Amino acid sequence: MDMAGFAEVSGAGVSVRDAGTAAGPGRDLRLTDINPDFWYPVAWSSKLAKGKSLAVRFGALPVVLIRPENGPVYALYDRCAHRQVPLSKGKVDGDVVRCCYHGWAFDRTGACVTVPYLNRPENGSGVRSFPVREQGGLIFIFPGNPDLAAGTSVPWPCQVDNPEFRTRKFDPRVNCHYTFMHENLMDMNHQFLHRKQMGQITARFLGQDQGEDFVEARYSFARRGGEQPLAERLIFGKHIEGREQPVEEIVSVRTTYPYQTLKIHDKDGDLIMDLWVAYIPVSADQRETQTFGLLSVRRPKWKFLLDLAWPVLGIFTDRIFHEDKEVVEMEQAAWDEQGRDRNVEVFPVVRRLRDLLIRCGVPHEAGTEAAARGCVRR
Repeated sequence: MDMAGFAEVSGAGVSVRDAGTAAGPGRDLRLTDINPDFWYPVAWSSKLAKGKSLAVRFGALPVVLIRPENGPVYALYDRCAHRQVPLSKGKVDGDVVRCCYHGWAFDRTGACVTVPYLNRPENGSGVRSFPVREQGGLIFIFPGNPDLAAGTSVPWPCQVDNPEFRTRKFDPRVNCHYTFMHENLMDMNHQFLHRKQMGQITARFLGQDQGEDFVEARYSFARRGGEQPLAERLIFGKHIEGREQPVEEIVSVRTTYPYQTLKIHDKDGDLIMDLWVAYIPVSADQRETQTFGLLSVRRPKWKFLLDLAWPVLGIFTDRIFHEDKEVVEMEQAAWDEQGRDRNVEVFPVVRRLRDLLIRCGVPHEAGTEAAARGCVRR
């Protein structure tokens, strides 16, 4: 354990009562909206066929994705400027989308190009458009200031195009504030929660790192007993049951705002598992979260073994995530009941993570105002 980190909590006059967050009592983490000035995945590319539209959300913003028969995907505010009917209920007609109500047509810039019964486009108002990119099998939008989009990098999710890995995608929806998800994965001390799936396994904290836009924690694990799951054996190798045995692999969990990764390197430093995940708020209060994740596992020497075990790995990871989902939703329920964040957090890495999420996020009131301006065409 990083003793300097513990000194920050215990030796520097920070009491347990004050240990909710180092960011101070004036800002509730659960009232911090995600910063819109980043690229966020909102759908899998495979979910949007040519000539079709798809309704998605980013916080309070309804968004429609349109894939015309020719050309790339584009995204608009999902409300017709005329009567505020969702454009996603309309029809993709060539390069435009037509509202299902009166047939107003909007192009990829959000301009109203046709009011059919007047045939004079200047009589129709436009809607806001959003920058769009497709990468790694995901459709990303930039919901914030569009002037910043070109200068902001689009993430490349893990090993999705690497033939040495097999990749699994997952996208569960979780009824909690997105920040609970960051905390859950960062804090590997919660392995007791997964005792039915993992047996007696203990996390060992190896150190941490931080920068302007990231926080990272490194762990190893020791098995003290219990049957080793097949999926774990596939990744880590066989461990002896019934006695404590160190695991030489290093697990690194990093939040590089606003995304999160988990990487496992073996004793030789080779990457053997790579997880990339983004948590997308899909409600105005940002207390409902759509997860988009990609989990890549390196193929062993006998590559077919991973293919044979893939269904088992899927069941194992689904069970682990179900337990995490259940517990973070209980955390959200406690916040809802108590009306504020009363978490007593003493783990230095999580305290730094909370600071990062507050510092990089935006106050809920500001996020609500920005969402209210979301229909304005820029």
